[in-house]
Amino acid sequence: MSQEIDLLTEIRDLLQVMAEPALAQRDAKLRSSLRAVVGSGAKKAKAAQLMDGSRTRSQVAKESGMDDGNLSRLVKALSDAKLITDQKNPKILVKVPYSFFSEDGSNE
Repeated sequence: MSQEIDLLTEIRDLLQVMAEPALAQRDAKLRSSLRAVVGSGAKKAKAAQLMDGSRTRSQVAKESGMDDGNLSRLVKALSDAKLITDQKNPKILVKVPYSFFSEDGSNE
């Protein structure tokens, strides 16, 4: 069973790499909004990357190095922009590659 899961995970990862240009075009407006809300801060970028729905806000704050107040404001802004699903266990609604916040013209 584990070999099958590993194989499926590898196939999924390869498909995501192949589909990235089409996803970027489809989600251009949402990605632009995400960049605008997150801004150029490294801690905000890390916090946004950690928002996958599996962590609470306090876990995101601890792992990203943000204080609770700044994270609360970020979550509120993402919620207002309709970019996350839940404020307790935030999950970014738009898929972005891991390097999204370090690409040219964004958070460096």
